[in-house]
Amino acid sequence: MGRLRWQILVVAATLVVVAILLLSQQPVIAPLLPEAAPGGVYTEALVGSMGRLNPVLDWSNSADRDINRLIFSGLIRFDARGLPQPDLADSWGTSADGTLYNFSLRPNAAWHDGTPVTSDDVLFTIDMIRSGASLFPQDIKDLWSEVDVQALSQQTLQMRLPEPFAPFLDYVTFGLLPKHLLGSIPPEALASSDFNLSPVGTGPYRFDHLIVEEGQIAGVVLAANDVYYLGKPFIQQLVFRYYPSSGTALAAYQQGEVLGMSQVSADEVQAVLAEPGLSVYSSRLPEMSIVLLNLNNPSIPFLQNANVRKALLLGINRKTIVSHILEGQGIVADGPILPGSWAYYNDIQHLEYDPESAATLLKGEGYVIPASGGDVRAKDNEVLRLTLLHPDDPVHTQIAESVKADWALIGVEANLEAHAYDQIMNDYLAPRSYMAALVDLTMARTPDPDPYLFWHQAEGTGGQNYSQWDDQAASEYLESARTITDFTDRARLYRNFQVVFANELPSLPLYFPVFSYAIDSQVLGVQVAPLYEPSDRFAFILDWYLVTRRTLEETPAPAPE
Repeated sequence: MGRLRWQILVVAATLVVVAILLLSQQPVIAPLLPEAAPGGVYTEALVGSMGRLNPVLDWSNSADRDINRLIFSGLIRFDARGLPQPDLADSWGTSADGTLYNFSLRPNAAWHDGTPVTSDDVLFTIDMIRSGASLFPQDIKDLWSEVDVQALSQQTLQMRLPEPFAPFLDYVTFGLLPKHLLGSIPPEALASSDFNLSPVGTGPYRFDHLIVEEGQIAGVVLAANDVYYLGKPFIQQLVFRYYPSSGTALAAYQQGEVLGMSQVSADEVQAVLAEPGLSVYSSRLPEMSIVLLNLNNPSIPFLQNANVRKALLLGINRKTIVSHILEGQGIVADGPILPGSWAYYNDIQHLEYDPESAATLLKGEGYVIPASGGDVRAKDNEVLRLTLLHPDDPVHTQIAESVKADWALIGVEANLEAHAYDQIMNDYLAPRSYMAALVDLTMARTPDPDPYLFWHQAEGTGGQNYSQWDDQAASEYLESARTITDFTDRARLYRNFQVVFANELPSLPLYFPVFSYAIDSQVLGVQVAPLYEPSDRFAFILDWYLVTRRTLEETPAPAPE
């Protein structure tokens, strides 16, 4: 009887051990995890007013371009670094000499009414861009007038350039128009077409209806495109309501009317940051504020000296300009290539504000800085004095005054002249009849970093090389970089160009302005990337979501040792 009880105990103990081992292998139930789900309505305060929802007619209306970015799509798009990515075209190829481009359209790309997208739509849109009906700038129309476009099939087409032009892909991002809906409309009637108030596109969202209040268009409602070729968006509906300013947009948010603001002006940044539920997203704009120097003006020969130009840059407190005048809405610039671009050289020389080093450079060039203050003079009694033109708006005026004060500390006298921006361009820069000018160089809607127009020798007379910089090496780098299509080779050439620019400083880069927008924190999945235009804030709209669902995640526990 004793032996039997002993055996029973052994069996019982064995069962307990087995049970423990079995339990240790059971899955551990993790907490419920949030996951993006379809649904929800995002309402945004769009600063501006509606013109026409047509990508051929929206060039000068930023509010239209924001909405058109969601309704329409182009052959290609660009990523955050400015590299081309497939869009309506799922692939393309370039000939060895860089003059032929073949594009293949996605077989599943369709218009919002279900009609397939074909090569005829591309040819039709290009014809519209070339026409007098288009609001595209004349230089873009001229470019397309020289490009031979042929449909090879319903899904493939070929574009032949008269000569190699590496930035060409910038020009095929235009939103496509549907030939089957607009083909019978004469170009001159396009602007008055009903299509502009009820458009049909190929983008991630389709037009739903207009919001009309008191006889005026107050907003636009878009619905998710269920058959979008890159996948259906999570957010089911986008509602845009128009507001005249960033301040009224903020008030609309505070009253619970909207979940986002399309832009936040510098004077509203602090008020927006004070809103606990509002997240601010900022990214640099494709624009550079710069002090252009006329290197070929005989009345200021000292500007031909690279060390004097370097001293002038060292003598400007650019961080103070950004932090105090721009309320932090800027990034100090070191050269003409946008930071974040595939062509930007990270090891470019960075010059911090250093008036002592500036004074040392000037002394090294023979200039005498009086101990009691006053003008800096050279051995030949030359005075470092120039006239600085600037736009007559409050921000540029403050920046010009800051530059003047900084230069006075190193003995350089700047006389300020304020003019309308157009007057500076037409009466001073174009005829090269200036000494120095505070201006903004724009690279908007051109993700390709090509700075040829502003700095190549050939543009010194009659072009946009307003400084008349005449550097053979820099010009050769720029010329080669726009005629080859290999990005690695182009990056090397632009790196060399940036090194030459930093050494020579033909003009004085100040900052890249920043664009800010705000979205309520309940909108998830929002990302920010370098902007080539404000509508690029929707580049990752497919990842935005408002609705979540809970999912169980089972994770096996580790086996016992």
